[in-house]
Amino acid sequence: MSLPPAPTDAHGAIALLNDAADALRESPCRQGAMDVLQGEGTLTVAGDLHDNLPNLARLATAAALDDSHHLLVQELIHGPVLHHGCDLSHRMLLRVAALVMAHPGRVHPLLGNHELAQYLKRGVSKGGGNSVEQFEDGLDLAFGDQGEAVSEAIDTFVTAMPLALRTPGGVMCAHSMPEAQHMARFDASVLHREPTQDDLAGPFGSAYLLTWGRGYTDESLDTLGATWDVNGFVLGHMHADMGVEARGTRSVIVNSDHERGVLLKLDLQAEFDAPSLVREAMPLQLVSLPEGWTP
Repeated sequence: MSLPPAPTDAHGAIALLNDAADALRESPCRQGAMDVLQGEGTLTVAGDLHDNLPNLARLATAAALDDSHHLLVQELIHGPVLHHGCDLSHRMLLRVAALVMAHPGRVHPLLGNHELAQYLKRGVSKGGGNSVEQFEDGLDLAFGDQGEAVSEAIDTFVTAMPLALRTPGGVMCAHSMPEAQHMARFDASVLHREPTQDDLAGPFGSAYLLTWGRGYTDESLDTLGATWDVNGFVLGHMHADMGVEARGTRSVIVNSDHERGVLLKLDLQAEFDAPSLVREAMPLQLVSLPEGWTP
């Protein structure tokens, strides 16, 4: 399956982003700030993508989206390649928005810390300058005096993204989990309601803690698992040299943005099993690009 085309004009981009935001919020699986899947089938899970459009195309092919297959993607923007000093990763957002519209209720873009940083206009870097400013410069380069209007539509799309996804087998997918030292500040009910601006704001908003955390432990995940009735976590946000690795007994980290990036295939009914998930991860380089693929 090839990626659906995305508009290159401001009017089309704004309409697509707003429509996709509505589709995410109105999805039949949406409960509060979480997508809750039902029934049998499979979920193809990607880790951080960071503007890797070829790997997004591979994921769309591997997911084989239909009535029993779902695709989860995360951390879409702020890639390593600049164009005239600008970040053009808005194109990744538009491609994912087009996927959301082409496969209603089947494509699940999770909110990542880089999307949240872009929404908050709070500087973040991947080693090559301020990614938020470079992204805004990319919108101006692509859309001219309509760049700000497209930026506002991107904010609408980003804040419509779910914070987490739960499978019938009790596996939770999210970008990250709050650090153990901040658990007392974290309001776990954020998944069961619409996040407020205070939830999204740093450094201690609950949605912020959920997307930025790194220092979680098996013990803190045990607490959250009991609260949310889940038995394990599939997360992104942290680097895994081989694309996937277990973090303790309760979580698996996935990366999909580098040359050893992988995807995971989750049976929706299966319980969390870290060794099996690591063992069965599929290198994205083994998935062929769609015939005639162009970025």
